[in-house]
Amino acid sequence: MLHPEHFHEVQHGARRLLFHAPTASLFDADPLVGAVLGLLRDGADPATLVTGLRDRFPQAELDAVVAELALLDASAPATPASLAQPAPAALVLALTSGCNLACSYCYKEDLTRPGAARRMTESRACEAVDLLMRVCGPAPLVTVTFFGGEPLLELPLIRRIVAYAEAAAARDGKQVAFALTTNAMLLDDAAIDFLDAHRFGITVSIDGPATLHDRHRRTAGGQGSYATVATNLGRLLQRKRSRPVGARVTLAAGCTDVAGIHAHLHDQLGFTEIGFAPVTAGTAAAFCLDDADLAAVFAGFHALGRRWRDAAIAGHDIGFANIANLVAALHKGAPRELPCGAGTRMLAADADGALHLCHRFVGSDGPTFGSTEQGIDAAAVRDFVARALFRAAAFCTGCIARPVCAGGCYHESYARHGDLFRPTDHYCELIREWVRFGIGVMADIKASNPGFLAINAQPRRAAT
Repeated sequence: MLHPEHFHEVQHGARRLLFHAPTASLFDADPLVGAVLGLLRDGADPATLVTGLRDRFPQAELDAVVAELALLDASAPATPASLAQPAPAALVLALTSGCNLACSYCYKEDLTRPGAARRMTESRACEAVDLLMRVCGPAPLVTVTFFGGEPLLELPLIRRIVAYAEAAAARDGKQVAFALTTNAMLLDDAAIDFLDAHRFGITVSIDGPATLHDRHRRTAGGQGSYATVATNLGRLLQRKRSRPVGARVTLAAGCTDVAGIHAHLHDQLGFTEIGFAPVTAGTAAAFCLDDADLAAVFAGFHALGRRWRDAAIAGHDIGFANIANLVAALHKGAPRELPCGAGTRMLAADADGALHLCHRFVGSDGPTFGSTEQGIDAAAVRDFVARALFRAAAFCTGCIARPVCAGGCYHESYARHGDLFRPTDHYCELIREWVRFGIGVMADIKASNPGFLAINAQPRRAAT
């Protein structure tokens, strides 16, 4: 049976592209395909629609197109049964609620000054690592990510956890990777050398040049942090060699200069990857982007995305994680049933050992899914997955963005609407246009330099 709502035509310059959302497949569309889909959307019966087109197209071609479209629709993958059987291979350890900055837009509900922080003990952290090793199944690689507050406040603990996790992974015949998100205020040579020796993936929270960064990212005493961050970044980017360093930019109200921020971070500071996170929920309304701000941000995304496309065609990567992730997802051709791995491939542990969907829920009153001591609450995870799948099926069927969005971030829905399962519909149309844009970008690269996609179309850590 043909479902015309699954097919989306994207006009890209002189090309007509056909995107099949359930399989994330992309094709060049000719006039015949467009005519068939047009009649289907107008309610024509697939079995008899060829009658209305016989005077325009040969019968054999009509029959072939209808059969091909029906076969494509029938090939949509079923929901993997594994989604209902949680086997996370990634664990986030929220080591501390303390932070040495007092960023005005921070969404963390439990954030405190370092002296008043709730801190994870070594025994709790090792308990969490043991749980990860038990539940990850046959996965050959597990990932431990350190988060806060500011995780480098707990660097001695990080050192001990790394040693413990590496020994546990070796015992179980697995590899373990480490990641960390930091404000860079505490980076010194000893810390950098340790992180580099253990091949940490590092993401630095930074908002651009000093005038933008210091607007919100200040110390508890109200001083700007850019000067210290920039100095430490110079040391980090010079000394760290094992893996690239990514930047995470928070775009708050009035901060929409995507191109200028990217130029500063990529061209002047030397980041290889920059991801932008627009603030639309989870913090004070004064810091959230309004409709005009969001429109400006996405216009900036499109402009920078065109630069990224042109560089890719020339064989270069200018490190714009948002478009790189989108193109990677489209190129992979494996549509998402869920927006991320929260609850299924990844969980976050807080200082008390409670398990959350992800780091953003730590410190909130959102639901938990077991504990490091008792294990994963599989029934709660199954119920969560079922409701998340229903959300995508009920609200997102036929949407061109569903294969890469699947309803959007749970935490954003929760922060904005108090409901994990309401889609992030406040900017759905912007996301749909972003996906259409990404389809065009991928088509251009495929036509001019397909080798770039084979080498570079991999998800980027710094993107949201």
